[in-house]
Formats: sequence, structure tokens, C-alpha cells
Amino acid sequence: MTPNKSQTNLIVNALSSGAKLGAIGGLVAISIALQGMMQAFSARDIIHGVVTMSQSLLIMTFFFTAYFAGSRHREKGPISVLMASTLAGGISSAFLDLLVWVGSILPLGEVFIAATKQMYDLLLFKMDAVSGGIFLIVLGAVCGFVAGLLVLLPIKARNAILGGLVAVFGFGLLEDLVKTTLSDWPALRPITDFLYVSNGLTNIGAIALFVLFAVAIFSRSMWEKQLQARYAALPSPTRTGARWSGIVLGSVLLLLAPIFLGLYISDVLDSVGLYLLMGLGLNIVVGFAGLLDLGYVAFYAIGAYTVGILTSPEHATGVIHNWWLAFPFGVLAAVVAGVLLGIPVLRMRGDYLAIVTLGFGEIVRLLALSDFLKPWEGGAQGIQGIPTPDIGPIRFVQQQINLPLLGQIQFTPSQMFYYLFLAGCLLAIFISSRVKVSRLGRAWMAMREDEDVAQAMGIDLVATKLMAFGMGAAFGGLAGTIFASKLQSVYPTSFSFLVSIYVLALIIIGGMGNIPGVIFGALMIYGLPELLREVGDYRYLFFGIGLVIMMLVRPEGILPEARRRMELEEFREEQVPLEKDTVVMKTMGQP
Repeated sequence: MTPNKSQTNLIVNALSSGAKLGAIGGLVAISIALQGMMQAFSARDIIHGVVTMSQSLLIMTFFFTAYFAGSRHREKGPISVLMASTLAGGISSAFLDLLVWVGSILPLGEVFIAATKQMYDLLLFKMDAVSGGIFLIVLGAVCGFVAGLLVLLPIKARNAILGGLVAVFGFGLLEDLVKTTLSDWPALRPITDFLYVSNGLTNIGAIALFVLFAVAIFSRSMWEKQLQARYAALPSPTRTGARWSGIVLGSVLLLLAPIFLGLYISDVLDSVGLYLLMGLGLNIVVGFAGLLDLGYVAFYAIGAYTVGILTSPEHATGVIHNWWLAFPFGVLAAVVAGVLLGIPVLRMRGDYLAIVTLGFGEIVRLLALSDFLKPWEGGAQGIQGIPTPDIGPIRFVQQQINLPLLGQIQFTPSQMFYYLFLAGCLLAIFISSRVKVSRLGRAWMAMREDEDVAQAMGIDLVATKLMAFGMGAAFGGLAGTIFASKLQSVYPTSFSFLVSIYVLALIIIGGMGNIPGVIFGALMIYGLPELLREVGDYRYLFFGIGLVIMMLVRPEGILPEARRRMELEEFREEQVPLEKDTVVMKTMGQP
């Protein structure tokens, strides 16, 4: 093949790839417009007087579409990268021109409520159709060209710039949350005044945020290996002291978090702790033992209802009236239910096991709603009057508490429950980490890899599976007991199938089988949507888009287990030669 022909093929491939991804980006941009996000976010500025949130969404669509297009051609040279990225950005913006043109001919507003004159004006940046259309295409092409230049940069510089841009967008998006959190501390008010005006970031604040995060990320990438090498070269007592110093510092930050972060974020952390506790339990069943359980919400419900039945003074069977005496029974009931579920499914694997456990979860929910058990579980009306977990004089009510160095602090029940969730999660993390490296944990992982081989090696599959179901159910039951006490009531609507899906999703997103991954997954799955409440129902759209992108980029999870990461890397290494051979054969004209 001659050099000219080879270069022509590279150009054609770059243009073809850019056009395909540009069309996908254009459809995404049209979806953003027709869902009403242009009108909904037009009044919100990311940077005051410079760019609104609706404009940021369009620019991000053009930019990341072009970035993915250019990334596919990084190894083929700068010309291919810039051509693919610029074309992708231009085509994705041209789709919006097409939408405006179709809207001028057809009454799209009769089908799409958001297709109004205001939407078209915002898409055209309040220009006339010709000028706005040209400007839109030029904007998309410029975004694509910049994205291509970014692809060509070294990875350290590229990550630093992307991190700075994400920081600016994040602080602009979470303006109300940041202001509310910092407003509780008068000493931090100058920071708020420096970063924000009445609507959006200040210009100098946005520049400062970009530089700060870009420099921090770049410095970390430059010095991380050197610092790790120096740390490894330190004497063992020094490393131990540094490790314990980090543990103490982290413990202090965790204890002071609800005081400094305020009421709203404390409530969000309560929800994160609840799902983290369930995630750590399901991680034993799914991540360690490889048993797909889609009915995990059943153990959560059993723990909550057991505490409610035993403690509620309004309930006929409420005989204990003390949460601390009742919660062990809730955990025990969940363990018994887990073992009883495990017995009939010992020979099931994969999809069949998932269907049976899903049915078990639905059975528990329907029993809670049934009239048959209404005298004990309250039916649709649930159980009320569950006591809080008071400890002597410490009552879980709003009160003023004097703390050394901090003075008088206003504590709410959400902030006090934070410590209960924290204690439960730390207990679950300790047990999970110790069990993982034990004989039982190794048996679980062997069973996860291949049950037949594990049985041939002498592992008792019956006892091993029942231990996984029982221990995983214990953490779910513990989460349910704390949840019931926090709300002081239990209702069947709190135990829908979606709870199991959320818990399973946080394990997969964070990194199946890895405890730090479960922690990160809980923050992503439940913490992030809660922090995005100020964008309304669109937060689920952003959240879903983020999950799709993340699973495409890192299907093994954010923080995968070392063994799982090695398996995926080996699989990819096996696939790369096959893909290269296919490309060579196609280039030579062979089928």
C-alpha cells in the first residue's frame, strides 16, 4: 500500500468516526433541548455573565463527543485526532440547527412541550436563524478542535485541565449547597464572597478554582510515585507512625464532619451510611461469594419490622420499648431469614438464583402489605412510635451541646444518627475486611471463581453458601433496625425492589468485592443524586448519563478488586492481538 493511499485511509477513517460520534452527540443535544433543560437552566449561571448552565450543557455535549472521537485516533497521529474531533463537534452542533429548521416547518410543540420559541432563541443564543445557526456550528467545531488538542496533550496535563474544568462546573452547579454550608461559619464568609455573586461564580473565582484544582491534580501525578518510593524507604517504625497518624486524622475528620458540614449534608451522609451498610452486606454475598441476590431488601425489611414489632408502644406486641435491647433480635431475624433463603437455592446459580431471590424480596414486601399479618405488621399503615436509640442522658433530639474548643453546638437528630451509622459501617468494614482474608473468605472467593473446582478442593459448599447468606443478611438487618429508629416508623413502601437495585448498583459501580469500592459506590449512587436536588428531577438524568459513561470507560468499577482487575487486564490483552489481526487482514483485503 502506497503512503498516499495509507494517509487517505486514515483521513477517511477519522472523518467516518467523527461523523458517527457527532451524530450520537447531536441526538444527545436534541434530547437535552426537547426535555426542557434549556429553559429550566437558562436562569442559572455557572460563571456570572459568561455562561449559563443550559449553555454549559450544550458545550459539554459538543466537547465530550469530540473528545471521545479524538481519543479513538490518538495513536494515528495529530491530524486524524483533530479532524475526527473537529468534525464530531461540528456535526453534533449542526443537529441543533436541524432541530431549529424542522421546528420552523413543523409544529413540534404539539408533540414536545418544551419546543417553544424560548427554546429556539436559547439554542440560537438569541440571534436570528442564520447568524445563530452559523455561530452554533462554529461553536461546536471550536469545542471539537479544543477537545482534539486536549487529547494530544500528555496524560498528566490532560487530566489536570479536565479536573480544573470539572471543578469549575461542579462549584457553579452546587452554588446553593456551598453557600449554605459555608454560611454557618462567619470566618469562611470571605471565601463565599470571593467565589460567588448573586448568581454564579465570579470570573476571578472561576479562574482561581480552575488553577487550584489543575495544579493540585498535576502535582499529584508528578510527585505521587516519588512520594510512594520515599515512604517505602522509610524505616518500619516511621511508616507505622505515619499510618497511625493518618488513621487518627481521618477519625477526627469523620467525627467532626456533621459539625462542619451542616444539617443537610449530615442528612445526606445518614442516607449514604444506610446504603453503605447494606452494600457491605450484599458485597459479601455477591462480591465475595459470587451469589447474585436481587432480593436483599427483604433482610433490610425484616430487621426494621422486627424492631418495630418489639419496641412500638402503639403496637400490641411491643414488649421491649428499648431499641438497644431490640436491635439484636432484628439482626438475628435477618440472619435466620438469610439461612432459610439459602437452603432451597443451594443448587442454583446465576440467573436462576437471581430470580428466586427477587421473588423472596417481593414475597416479604407483599406480606408486609397483607391483611393476614396486619395485626402484627400494621399492613399499609405500618408501625409508628418506634423509640430512638437513646444512651443514658444522651437523647436523639435537637439540643445544644458544649464541646471543647468548639463551644456550644446545635445538634439535630440527623447529626446524632450520623454517629450511629458511622459505628455500624465501621463495624461492618472491620468484620468484612477480617473475614475476607480468613479461611472462610478464601473459600467464598474460590466458590465465586468455580463451584465445581472449589468442591473438588474440599470446600463444603452448603456451609459456605449459608454462611454468606447469613452474614450478608446480618448487615442488612442491622441497617433496617437503624433505619426504623431514625424514622421512628416503618412502612411497606420503604422496601421496594429498587432498594435492592440501588445496593447492587453501588457494588458494581464502586468495584465488586472491594470494600473501598463499596464505600465510593455508596457516595456515588446515593450521595451524588442527593447533592444534585437543586436541579430538580433532572438529577436522575445526569446521574444516569454519568453511570452509562462510567460503565463504558471502567466496566470493572471505580475501585475494582485486585484479582478482578488482573482478570480484566488479561482478557483485554487477549483481545488486542485479535483486533490487530482483524485490522491487518481487512487492510490487506482479506475477509
